[in-house]
Amino acid sequence: MNSRLQGLGPSATQHVMMAAQALDAGRADEADRQLERVLTAYPDHPEVLRMKAGILSLRGQHHDAVRLMQRALVHRPNDALYHNTLGSLFGNAGDYEGAIVALRRTCELDPRLAMAWYNLGVMLTKSVRNDEAAEALQRAVALAPDHIGARALLADLLRTRGDVDAAATEYRRLLAARPTFGLAWWGLADLRTRRFDAADIASMQSALKRADATEQDRITMGFALAKALDDEGDYARALDALAQANAIARRYQAWDAPRFSTGIGSISDAFEPPPTGSAKPQGSEVIFIVSLPRSGSTLVEQILASHSSVEGAGELPDLPRVLAEETQRLGGKPIPQWAREATPDDWQRLGQRYLDRTARWRSERPVFTDKLPNNWIYIGAIRAMLPGARVVVVRRDPLETCFSCYRQPLDASNGYSRSFGDLASFWRDFDRSVARSAALHPGHVREHSYEAMVADPETQIRELLAFCGLPFEEACVNFHQNQRVVRSPSATQVRQPMRSDTARSQRYGALLNPLRAALGLPDSPG
Repeated sequence: MNSRLQGLGPSATQHVMMAAQALDAGRADEADRQLERVLTAYPDHPEVLRMKAGILSLRGQHHDAVRLMQRALVHRPNDALYHNTLGSLFGNAGDYEGAIVALRRTCELDPRLAMAWYNLGVMLTKSVRNDEAAEALQRAVALAPDHIGARALLADLLRTRGDVDAAATEYRRLLAARPTFGLAWWGLADLRTRRFDAADIASMQSALKRADATEQDRITMGFALAKALDDEGDYARALDALAQANAIARRYQAWDAPRFSTGIGSISDAFEPPPTGSAKPQGSEVIFIVSLPRSGSTLVEQILASHSSVEGAGELPDLPRVLAEETQRLGGKPIPQWAREATPDDWQRLGQRYLDRTARWRSERPVFTDKLPNNWIYIGAIRAMLPGARVVVVRRDPLETCFSCYRQPLDASNGYSRSFGDLASFWRDFDRSVARSAALHPGHVREHSYEAMVADPETQIRELLAFCGLPFEEACVNFHQNQRVVRSPSATQVRQPMRSDTARSQRYGALLNPLRAALGLPDSPG
């Protein structure tokens, strides 16, 4: 650290060090106050730029943070830590490919930096490159056997492969080493195959009060505690635990609901009427599955991936990246502007770029699924880029969907899930947008009801396969026997037969009336 502070005066050095401490604690405003005077006096100092980039990222200004960090790297091109920071900032911006490149460079510059191998493993996991992720994480653990973050993510990978017992054993080992480790508590909760006992509940309650628990620990422990209390039928205390966990998360996951709604409306408007898209009928190789989180999209993918012609690829980052690349190529012009100006050749080029990026998912089967939930925002672009693609919109009861999101520690890109008001606003944006897309593209966009699937599985599965142009196969009805890797919170459930008792909101009765009110639904009397 000291070598990176060379060129700063004593007072500036002190302020930068205090800003770094505030950043580590997630306190963006305090870090900014410490850095304000230093930035004026040393506007081009690389360490000052690195600190400012971290502040911008914490505030959700991810692309500005990346640009600032790239400026800092001009001054320190061979500093492994700087490349590591850039990789993390790319990841926060959703550019996992850029993050992987930066982090691989970090590992080249300093192969013994366990943190870099861990961060690389995280980004490879987000890119659904699980085998490569496991290798990077194992390197991190070999260098730092007590790196509990890497060990926790390796346990998560065990869960995705269906090895629940091994995952549970590793989570317990992590908790024995660090009782406040929230990710391990949530990992156990998310296995969903066994309940916490009274001793576990007491341990979590005690750990929440410990001074060495980080804010992130308190968030994930709070969700795990809520799951335990829910299993006990103590719904009032479960809801209280959720409220506390979500309140902490909101401090780090800023969400501007009006701004988001305006943006969604602009994108929808840009694709009505639909533009003249690619003249080449490309895209029949892909089935997009879009939804809000916790709506049953993993179940739909598991059913389709049980077909002999379909590869279940999971939540791929490729479509948003292709669109972001086009925005960058056009000097930052937003999608609603350039979509109206794009030619059929442009749409064909973008569609081919997507197919090139996803080619590995067609190496063994001719069709693959892309299950990134928020791709519902881009249905109009999908239809223009990939006229042969099919889009399955998975819908679930809005109260169940929103409450299920509220009960899940979703990542920072899902900041709307931390309050009832933001959840309701996000639901309405989704509802309007997908209804509009389905009306504009009949025969290419299917609205698929989770409740209808649970009530009459075989009929719905047959209709789903027919929409996707696939012949019926019995394996799709027996989807729970498929042992493919599933990386989503529903990984355990989709390896079990379909159940009809998954609804949660009715158990909470009037406790959820504030959420009902936000959604415009009638109150529950009790």
